[in-house]
Amino acid sequence: MKKKSKLNKKIFLPVNRPIVTEGDAKKIYKAVKSGWISSAGPDIILFEKNLSKFVNRKYACAVSSGTAALEIAVKSLGLKKNDEIIMPTFTIISNAIAIIKNLAKPVLIDSDLDTWNIDVKKIEEKITKKTKAIMLPHIYGFPCDMDKILKICKKYKLYLIEDAAEMLGQNYKKNKCGSFGDISTFSFYANKHITTGEGGMVLTNNKSLYEKIKDLKNLNFGKINRFNHTDISWNYRLTNMQAALGVNQLKRINQIIKKKRFIGNYYYKSFINNKNILIQPKETSYAKNIYWIYGVVLKINSLKYKTEIQKKLFKKGIETRPFFWPMHKQDIFKKLNLFKNEKYPNAEYLSNNGFYIPTGIDLTKKQLSYIADTVNFITR
Repeated sequence: MKKKSKLNKKIFLPVNRPIVTEGDAKKIYKAVKSGWISSAGPDIILFEKNLSKFVNRKYACAVSSGTAALEIAVKSLGLKKNDEIIMPTFTIISNAIAIIKNLAKPVLIDSDLDTWNIDVKKIEEKITKKTKAIMLPHIYGFPCDMDKILKICKKYKLYLIEDAAEMLGQNYKKNKCGSFGDISTFSFYANKHITTGEGGMVLTNNKSLYEKIKDLKNLNFGKINRFNHTDISWNYRLTNMQAALGVNQLKRINQIIKKKRFIGNYYYKSFINNKNILIQPKETSYAKNIYWIYGVVLKINSLKYKTEIQKKLFKKGIETRPFFWPMHKQDIFKKLNLFKNEKYPNAEYLSNNGFYIPTGIDLTKKQLSYIADTVNFITR
């Protein structure tokens, strides 16, 4: 058995630590001194322009969070009550919330055990006359198989909302994630590839949708009488100060992705021979893993055992986080009588047995070695 690497016992390694450079701080300070501190200003315009160009979209609208972006995306499609939107059960609750708040119905799909994304083979069997859209989050490291999904959307005339919150800088074949579908969304929360603290973006190539999106994030003020509002919407605006941080961070996106892949590939080599865990592959036929996080799935199917492993790692100064909890297992949705008696074995297996380990871009090779050796020692 390989001997564990040693670090100073006082060191604590979080799952992620946002990096805000001196240049970022100066950019924010400049924005503050300019007086543009609220939801209008040149940095918002620049951030939208630069991001839309980066992912090859015509229009971008900065908003207050990735969750806000999803809610606006659903609302902009003008769906009717109880219209159905297909989505994976294994994802962040924001996807389901965005659908439910807009009085539509989420229809769940199980996961693919190799990529942890939606199982594309199971989508068509859930399509009904009420199905109007697919909400497609890319999970953790790989994009979904977009060619197959776009083909389904075209066949059944469905809208596609691409949730690329975890995929900034990732490619599906030769195209950037965030460039697909009728609408795409990003998150800039503190654990994302670039951060504005809190924040998000809604993108589209459809000018009509773009105009709706702009209104929906800003209380639908009237065009003639500003305070005669035209729809029920939100104040989901991003501040110019946050946008200034986003502008500066986006300049480093390729460097960030390079480090993320270095970390992920280091772990991959370290864990590939550990027969007690499952890990994502390094690549598929259509993408290389971007390693937004690095997930470990224990082969012993036991939530209790997983919790014990996480506690042992924490005692060694290694923070972990559990995987997403499936939508059909959420307490709030049980109270609402949603997804009654529905079972999705792959998603349940991933959530019961999966957790992720530190992948912050400030990690050193010595720290990576310590984390990998400790995980192997505890799980073998």
